[in-house]
Amino acid sequence: MLSLDFLHNFKRKRCLVTGGTGLIGRQVVELLCDAGAKVISISLDHAIIVDDRVKHYCVDLTNFEKCKSITANVDYVFHIAGVKGSVRVTKEKPASFFVPIIMMNTNVLEACRINNVEKVVYTSSVGAYSSAEVFKEDENLIGEPMDMFPGWAKRMAEKQIEAYRIQYNLDNYAVVRPANIYGPGDNFDPDNAMVIPTLMQRIYREEDPVMIWGNGEAIRDFAFSRDVAEGILQALYYGTSGKFVNLGSGQGITIKELVQALHQIIDFNHEFDCTKPSGFPKRVMDISLAKETIGYNPSTSLVDGLTETWEWFVNNSEEYKKRKNYFV
Repeated sequence: MLSLDFLHNFKRKRCLVTGGTGLIGRQVVELLCDAGAKVISISLDHAIIVDDRVKHYCVDLTNFEKCKSITANVDYVFHIAGVKGSVRVTKEKPASFFVPIIMMNTNVLEACRINNVEKVVYTSSVGAYSSAEVFKEDENLIGEPMDMFPGWAKRMAEKQIEAYRIQYNLDNYAVVRPANIYGPGDNFDPDNAMVIPTLMQRIYREEDPVMIWGNGEAIRDFAFSRDVAEGILQALYYGTSGKFVNLGSGQGITIKELVQALHQIIDFNHEFDCTKPSGFPKRVMDISLAKETIGYNPSTSLVDGLTETWEWFVNNSEEYKKRKNYFV
């Protein structure tokens, strides 16, 4: 949890949050509002308002002129907007990731430069890494990204920020690479959701048993959205020294352990389908650099995070239908 002294740094600051109705963005918006900041939220989700204290606008970030307009007279920009989807959708519809991500990132970052925004943080992704079991910032930086097309798009924005530092001596752009994130406001669309919302959606629909691909031994790093949002505020304020930092839970959780944690809060039956692939054996983030440099300290346990996510989903099970869908 962020201290009141730290949050005081954002009081009365004019803050723009792109993707402010999304999984991470809504948590960033709430933290900033609690801190007394003047917050503007941007997304293409017309019917979703996450906080009455924020001004929300529907803006297409692929339009450069609009990006210049919304970043004018802003102190801090939290660029979190992106396109999120399952592994299957990533493979089947790569252009639906690559094109809008490239356009949004290029426009927002360039608009911030033109308008001399005081501080900017850009949210990249673990998918920008090349394949590995443990992801560390100074390693594994060469080779194809795991999430091929969205991964390249995310990397290009990181290079754009590096180019600003070289040519314009700008060091006010921070970069973070979050892990697999879950929490209230996640994408629960059954056609393109990630593992945790997919499981919850199927449990909610009373599938019996819930069939889970693989043997359950695959290890993942599941980070709770509010913990990551806190890390994003810390990254913007302290900076990332021309590099990027990982934001994850720092813990490896097997799919079996994830299912066991879900059983602590929900009653359901399940089976593992060992005839189906489990995916990469292990993917975990090393978060030691973020702890050392920006004071990042994820504190939400898996059970507590799942409980909060499930309770939110039960009360908002249809929200995903109101969100911008890039895959239709």
